[in-house]
Amino acid sequence: MKICIDCDDAAVNLKKVIYDHLKKQGLDVTDLEYSKGKENPYYGEIGYNLAKAMQAGQYDRGILICGTGLGMAMIANKVEGVFAGTCHDVFSAERLKKSNDANVLTMGERVIGPELAKMIVDAWLKSEFSGGGSAPKVEQLRELERLSFHPTNEGESPCKK
Repeated sequence: MKICIDCDDAAVNLKKVIYDHLKKQGLDVTDLEYSKGKENPYYGEIGYNLAKAMQAGQYDRGILICGTGLGMAMIANKVEGVFAGTCHDVFSAERLKKSNDANVLTMGERVIGPELAKMIVDAWLKSEFSGGGSAPKVEQLRELERLSFHPTNEGESPCKK
């Protein structure tokens, strides 16, 4: 599994903790370091850069960290094929993958501490999409995403009323 990670200036410390934690486990993790050499990039640029790398198939999973994780999730979800969610507890991290098949995890350094962040990342990385009752829901998410990025008929929706 190829993993990428990045952060804005509000989460440099937590990114280092997570990056080192993953490296110690022998995982294939790349720090995209979008901010390196740039003057004060906002989290939108950083999250978008990682999401585009995910979209291009360069990585299997991505981790974005900012102050709350919320802005990173918002921008990552603007890129087709990227499904991101913010998690600040282990159960949500497991469900993010098992129930929603998300490929990007976002977290906030101002919200959680390093030990909990490591547990969240571990739980998410160890989880796989379970299918079952979640499969039709995730397929609907993907279809709605397709309609959003590639509209065919105005008002067309696969949602059942």
